[in-house]
Amino acid sequence: MLVAAAVCPCPPLLVPEVAAGAAPELDAARAACTDAIGVLAASRPDRLVVVGPAEQSGRGPHPQGARGSFRGFGVDLDVRLGRSGDDGANGTDAAAERELPPSLAVAAWLLDRTAWSAAPLEGLGVGEPLAAERCIQVGGEIAVRGERVALLVMGDASACRTLKAPGYLDERAAGFDAEIARALGTADVEALKALDAELAYELKAAGRAPWQVLAGAAAGAGLSGELLYEDAPYGVGYLVATWS
Repeated sequence: MLVAAAVCPCPPLLVPEVAAGAAPELDAARAACTDAIGVLAASRPDRLVVVGPAEQSGRGPHPQGARGSFRGFGVDLDVRLGRSGDDGANGTDAAAERELPPSLAVAAWLLDRTAWSAAPLEGLGVGEPLAAERCIQVGGEIAVRGERVALLVMGDASACRTLKAPGYLDERAAGFDAEIARALGTADVEALKALDAELAYELKAAGRAPWQVLAGAAAGAGLSGELLYEDAPYGVGYLVATWS
């Protein structure tokens, strides 16, 4: 059963080494992510599942100890998704088979930064095209993996908030992000299930599929939400929320 969830953005710029100057405008987002992971630890889970958007090569499960890297962003920095083999379920060989997608590498950095040790963990990369029904089904399957399951959900909102945004300015982006912020801040499962996948794609909102996995996992759990951070410093919507 899902007992807690944290929602965090996944730009590699959250990692100061990648930001090449620490990007102080993201300090508040980093602090909020730390607080959100603290909520996960306080929930005393028996398993943490980290979900994030992924391209084709990074989709599917990633075991505890899987390696990630920020070398593709010009930084000689490697991370692991938790300490390899801590729960005895995943060996180091399996963990080394595939590199984490960037979203899960950012999650691994956040977890390492907060010295996560509350529970064994695993990762799941989900593709942008994954249909809402399948996302919800996957979430439901995650929720029954243990008596006390927690989720760390990585994903950005629209990338079209300003003229300099990666997706340029789209007048629909602000309203879309506001509704996402409301749904995440109030743990509105039905609103997340009903997200318009086509609109999310047009607005380059990478978090759509992971958020719908969360919705599937949280169905019937009776969790309450709190929005910890909301901003778009680079024209991309970044949100941090907790469900408990």
